[in-house]
Amino acid sequence: MANRKYSQAQNRATQKYIRENYDSVVIRMPKGKKDKIRDFAKENGESMNGFVNRAIDETIARESSGNTEE
Repeated sequence: MANRKYSQAQNRATQKYIRENYDSVVIRMPKGKKDKIRDFAKENGESMNGFVNRAIDETIARESSGNTEE
């Protein structure tokens, strides 16, 4: 793969896009757990970020579907 160089303007534009379109969450976990998550996601053809987002979405959908009393 060729080594790509990005201009400062491209980098600023990318960072601006990320700031405007994404939220960021920092989570802490015991040493080694990140590697397990990354490996599991990779084995299933996902990025770690994609896997974590899917797991969150599926859990919210599953647990919200039983809460009809609100």
